[in-house]
Amino acid sequence: MTPEQVLAEFRDANALLEGHFVLSSGLHSGVFLQKMAIFSDPVRTERLCKALAAAITERFGPIDIVVSPAIGGIVPGYETARHLGARAIFVERDPGGPFTLRRGFSIPAGTRAVIVEDIVTTGLSARECLASLSGEAGEIVGAACLIDRSGGRGKIGLPLVTLVTLDIPAYPADALPPELAALPAVKPGSRVVPKA
Repeated sequence: MTPEQVLAEFRDANALLEGHFVLSSGLHSGVFLQKMAIFSDPVRTERLCKALAAAITERFGPIDIVVSPAIGGIVPGYETARHLGARAIFVERDPGGPFTLRRGFSIPAGTRAVIVEDIVTTGLSARECLASLSGEAGEIVGAACLIDRSGGRGKIGLPLVTLVTLDIPAYPADALPPELAALPAVKPGSRVVPKA
């Protein structure tokens, strides 16, 4: 699947939005990728995650376990794992706490795992996911996402495979360009952003 085909999936699902958005990172942007408009369509999700699984296999070889950060990474993590023939697990937060593996999930010795995210903006969720896996015996070989909107600047601490890399500017609230500041801000994401 080409980057143009991936973006066409987002456009066709009305998941590529323009306006003034507060991202889950707390940064502001003129573009929002509403991934849940993608993940509510099983056929579209399957196409994208099958392509991501192929890219993962090409870069990292066989994978035993896909681990994703909850909540946004669970659907693409599961669907990508299905195409990899791998197990799908996830890390989750206790309220206000760090990500942890729960529910009996583990990455045993001798297994190869990859972190699968939905969209990378700053890489924070994937970095926190990776940090939570530091005590696991298996090998975390890399990370993957559908779209990296950071232009490659969202460092994770692992090699990153992505279907599309975009350079979509994101700004702190106190450094908005005038054209963005003139629009009312909308927060369509799910993570609670601390008040400045």
